[in-house]
Amino acid sequence: MSGRTHVRACPERTCVGCRKRAAKHELLRVTAVEGVCAPDPGNSQPGRGAYLHPDPACLDLAVRRRAFPRAFRLQGALDTEALREHVEARADSTPAS
Repeated sequence: MSGRTHVRACPERTCVGCRKRAAKHELLRVTAVEGVCAPDPGNSQPGRGAYLHPDPACLDLAVRRRAFPRAFRLQGALDTEALREHVEARADSTPAS
């Protein structure tokens, strides 16, 4: 053997909240459906997606920076209430490290 290891490349995405890069599986995909930011945990909804750490702090940053309309290339504000409920429920169910 030549000493090379065969390591699979792990796709990376950038969080629209904190702007840090992370592995795709660590981030939550978000899509825009009829003016609402909808969580897409199965990565199966069609259309343009944005990625976000499933952390309320990153969601707050993204909303404050108006990152979602820019990421989806849409005009105006988007409703993030459903996304906030999903992120907070996921944060509550995750044990603290």
